[in-house]
Amino acid sequence: MPCQGLERNPPAEKKAKMADRTNDKEPTWVLQGKKLLKVREFKGKVYVDIREFYEKNGELLPGKKGISLTPEQWRKLLSVGEEVNETVSSMC
Repeated sequence: MPCQGLERNPPAEKKAKMADRTNDKEPTWVLQGKKLLKVREFKGKVYVDIREFYEKNGELLPGKKGISLTPEQWRKLLSVGEEVNETVSSMC
């Protein structure tokens, strides 16, 4: 089933909400469950990090499943978004 989890006419999407974690200074959006999008700095460079987090001792920690994109890669991803949406729709 190539489009498992995708509906042909999905309900209107809700916008991702900013996470309300006061101890986290990184801008964070919850995509679904523990899948988060964060904008963070690492070794003096900015990255858009899309990652699955896990909970340990009451704290959310980044897991291995995910990807960190440079700002250039992020902009490229956004630029092909409509084309990807059309392709996904044509396959489902």
